[in-house]
Amino acid sequence: MSQDATNHHRKAAEHLEHAARHHRAAAEHHEAANHEKAGHHAHVADGYLHHAPSTEEAGKDPAAEHGG
Repeated sequence: MSQDATNHHRKAAEHLEHAARHHRAAAEHHEAANHEKAGHHAHVADGYLHHAPSTEEAGKDPAAEHGG
């Protein structure tokens, strides 16, 4: 796998992990009826998802990117 592909996948994973943490926090705040904080975490999570490297980019040429 090329270094570019490796970095791409790692960066995507980091963004998705951040988004997941914020979605979990949003769920906890919703459960506690703290909707303002829940909304904040949901908004931040959406930002991480929006800025995550596209999985479509990583999969455009799987054979070339993954040494096939």
